[in-house]
Amino acid sequence: MIEVEIYAPGLRAESTLLQLRNQLDHFPKVRYKIDTRHDLVYFEIDKPGDINQQEIHQIFDAIDLEPRFVGQIPEELRSGLTERLV
Repeated sequence: MIEVEIYAPGLRAESTLLQLRNQLDHFPKVRYKIDTRHDLVYFEIDKPGDINQQEIHQIFDAIDLEPRFVGQIPEELRSGLTERLV
């Protein structure tokens, strides 16, 4: 399992939270927890192919937030390759 923490200033706004949840609905295999008090999103990813760094950036870009990875970005997310089956 891969754990990633994202700091996204401005996340506290209720409309932004709803937009984030809508964006994350596109990734049903990715679990997340939102800490609105600190503008943080915690991701738990079972398989590296469930989401990648570029897709995480796209999620936040879609709601006009700039994601900042806390700590080192796991290599599995940096590859940019997904193995999702449709």
